[in-house]
Amino acid sequence: MAPSTIFLEPDNLLTPKEKNKLRKPVVEKMRRDRINSSIEQLKLLLEKEFRRHQPNSKLEKADILEMTVSYLKQQSQLQMKRSFHKSSQFDFREGYSRCLQEAFHFLSLHKVRTETQTKLLSHFQK
Repeated sequence: MAPSTIFLEPDNLLTPKEKNKLRKPVVEKMRRDRINSSIEQLKLLLEKEFRRHQPNSKLEKADILEMTVSYLKQQSQLQMKRSFHKSSQFDFREGYSRCLQEAFHFLSLHKVRTETQTKLLSHFQK
């Protein structure tokens, strides 16, 4: 095969419209490559999750995206449940602490320390 020579006009001889026509396919290919790379990264990151749902099937890009969205929604819901649980535990502890302070204050107002007061204070401190 004989070598072929391609004559490209210098950039300064091309009109902006012609430059865009030449650049568009290159830019589009770069965009598709970025998308494909990101989808492949998602596939690798969530590989165990994908195998659990579809163990022996080849995943299409749309499948990977759908399963990723589903997984992220699931994780978000779990995180909300955990934060609510932690919040309610914190509220309980804060309320208990406040109640304990009130009880100590009330019992300290009475000069006479009875055995019941002592047992009650001991119980609260546990």
